[in-house]
Amino acid sequence: MSRTGILAPPLRAQTIGAVALISLSAFEALAVATAMPVVAQSLDGVGLYPLAFAATLAAAVVGMVAAGTLADRSGPAVPLRWGVGIFVVGLVTAGLAPTMEVLVVGRLLQGLGAGLFDVALYVVVGRYYPAELRPRIFAAFSAAWVIPALVGPLVAGTIVDLAGWRWVFLSIAVGAVGFAGLVVGAVERDDSRGQPPGADRWRRLGWAIVAATCALMLNLAGRASGPAAIAVLAAAGAGIWLCASWLLPAGTLRGRAGLPGTVALRGLASAAFFGTEVYLPLLLVHERGLSPTLAGLALMGGALAWSVGSWAVGRIPPDARRKGRMQGGMTLIVAGIASAAALLADVVPVGLGMAGWALAGLGMGLVYPTLSVLVLELSPVERHGESSSALQLSDALGAATMLAGAGALFAALLASGAEVPAFLAAFGLAMCASLAGLVVAGRIGRRRQPAHA
Repeated sequence: MSRTGILAPPLRAQTIGAVALISLSAFEALAVATAMPVVAQSLDGVGLYPLAFAATLAAAVVGMVAAGTLADRSGPAVPLRWGVGIFVVGLVTAGLAPTMEVLVVGRLLQGLGAGLFDVALYVVVGRYYPAELRPRIFAAFSAAWVIPALVGPLVAGTIVDLAGWRWVFLSIAVGAVGFAGLVVGAVERDDSRGQPPGADRWRRLGWAIVAATCALMLNLAGRASGPAAIAVLAAAGAGIWLCASWLLPAGTLRGRAGLPGTVALRGLASAAFFGTEVYLPLLLVHERGLSPTLAGLALMGGALAWSVGSWAVGRIPPDARRKGRMQGGMTLIVAGIASAAALLADVVPVGLGMAGWALAGLGMGLVYPTLSVLVLELSPVERHGESSSALQLSDALGAATMLAGAGALFAALLASGAEVPAFLAAFGLAMCASLAGLVVAGRIGRRRQPAHA
């Protein structure tokens, strides 16, 4: 099997179904972001606009933790079926929503379902793909974002104009059922069972719910101002830290070598990259005078470079210079953030800064699939679900914490009229995360997580 590739008959259904499902999920994220301003106006719910995004991210945290337990206990088919089913129900709920409140409920269900099937797909890779093919399938997962990134907003806008915003949600629901059937049908025949879930499974789920609540508070407080918002921001941040200490492998918050450092690096890379990307178009439009379309080219360049990096990783032997690859990737992310910040100076050509941001995308392409492969290698098979859950949980919490913290700081400085310092503060926080990630990348080894940990 290992010599025939990820599209060989034994793996073809899993590969096509999984890649298609991830591509559809990517299209959903980009299409909904494009359509949401029209949705909020149509349902007279502009005040709930931020909650429509924050609810999805918060619910995904619960789905990720639940998926880890389900996959380790019963195999990946169970969280895949439940995840896609809940995701589709959420899409239909949002597509038929009579009010913005109902649409937020639909978005919450979408996040819960996506968290379940995202983790389950990682477990599919761990159970079905030999070690030498894992870099290629994870590279394919990253490449699955390219076409949605290029055409997703355009297609979504066309659907909104011709058929109405509701069909953005409803059309994705139809596709999700079909694509999920391929991968679920291929894995549900697996009768293997992992170890029974530990006695702490309900405790972990409880911590996940608390973490989701804190993530929701963090996002909402990050969009407000004043002493009360600062207090909520601090309390929610402390809650995230406490929950992470229970939900992630011991030593993750210290970046300890082995599995903890692998999980920590995923969160730091996510925080650094997305903490910069969200402000880059704003800077290009408001400080350098570009149109939104031209500013979007910077994000497109980063996405394409990410795909190129993932493609390269998929063709490198799994053990070849892995530590150097992660350090090099984080160095490129540092350079990309510095390039974005340099665009605040009028003497820096816009093209040069945008090309510099592509370096950050290339760095993410090197780091992300490498970490995905490594987390499976450092975990026993019976704990692949829990470890994959931790990896994606770190990703979500890292991005949520960075976006909320940087958002609060940016809003406070912007309110005082300090536009350039506001951007510098946001980029500065992202730079701190990238430098911390560079340090952690140097610590990661090959120490396997004990089965009883």
